[in-house]
Amino acid sequence: MSKAFTRENDDADDDDELSPLPAIPAGTKNYMTPAGYRALKEEYMHLLDVERPTTVQTVSWAAGNGDRSENGDYIYGKRRLREIDRRLRFLAKRMENSEVIDPSLRQGCEQVFFGATVTVCHGDGVERSYSIVGVDEADAGKGHISWVSPLARTLLKTRVDDTVLLQLPGGVEELVVVEVCYQSIDR
Repeated sequence: MSKAFTRENDDADDDDELSPLPAIPAGTKNYMTPAGYRALKEEYMHLLDVERPTTVQTVSWAAGNGDRSENGDYIYGKRRLREIDRRLRFLAKRMENSEVIDPSLRQGCEQVFFGATVTVCHGDGVERSYSIVGVDEADAGKGHISWVSPLARTLLKTRVDDTVLLQLPGGVEELVVVEVCYQSIDR
């Protein structure tokens, strides 16, 4: 077999196996809601206080069993530790660069900014509501869209009754802003 198809080091990072999360535009803060920040913090603490110690204990036990080259618990445990450590570094960077903005403190604002819940009327006459949230909080199924998404960027700085044109792969869609409100956004 050619050396091109063999893995030289089992301890190499498996970065290409993980799908990258959306990037935050260069030079900007990682805007997020209080609920989004809390979720990142909870995940970080769970990995640090529960998952990592458990995995370290498993790897230590497996290492004591002898031959490590064919020890599945050891090999999987080491790989899992790398994944946990990589995720911990990622979460630490995201939280370090974050700016938490509470949408409920913007009551009375008529313009669309981060944290707004915007109701728009699509070209087909259907009204939908979208909450503009942080990159790590986006969930299209719940109507939470990232502030860097094309829809959010189109809606930013608009007011009620404004008409905007959203560029889509299949053409342009006209949207009318029906309502803008600021409320706490739960995940």
